[in-house]
Amino acid sequence: MGKIVCLMGRSSSGKDTIFKKLLEQRDVPLQKIVPYTTRPIRDGEQNGVEYYFTDEVGYQELLRAGSIIESRAYNTCYGVWRYFTVADENIDLSTQSYVLIGTLEAYAHICKFYGKEQVLPVMIELDDGVRLQRALDREKAQDNPKYEEMCRRFLADAEDFSIDKMQAAGITQSFYNDDLEICLSKIVTYLKDNI
Repeated sequence: MGKIVCLMGRSSSGKDTIFKKLLEQRDVPLQKIVPYTTRPIRDGEQNGVEYYFTDEVGYQELLRAGSIIESRAYNTCYGVWRYFTVADENIDLSTQSYVLIGTLEAYAHICKFYGKEQVLPVMIELDDGVRLQRALDREKAQDNPKYEEMCRRFLADAEDFSIDKMQAAGITQSFYNDDLEICLSKIVTYLKDNI
């Protein structure tokens, strides 16, 4: 029976890089679950790769169809942006394990939908100063940097990933990402032991 690996962590902690590296691993074959969002596409992103990009109308249609497993809405400086996971025919835990990037709230909903025994949490951590510099560098590289939103997101992470919320979600182990190769090796070992 397959599992869903839920990668979590504050913004700019390296989740996207670890996600891509995990998909390249031969020891733990994983398929990606591509989430959906109503936020604007960033430079360099492709629809169906990082996210399926939709709008509020598309979100409401999926909601009415009962296809949304979990959903988060952020009241950003540019309006409400939604991020959500959709249950579709591409997820078959009887034959495959999957990986996705989510939040603690997303993790709780995915556990409720599939059963906690089918979901493996992987919490990525990193020093706040390093994360802030990474976020700033990434935003500066955009054609239209959204610094105000970057700051809002950074501050919201303190609450979204508080120690109390991690404990309430049952997250007992985390992986510190100050050295990508060491962090990745520890995550792969954890997955091999648990999938």
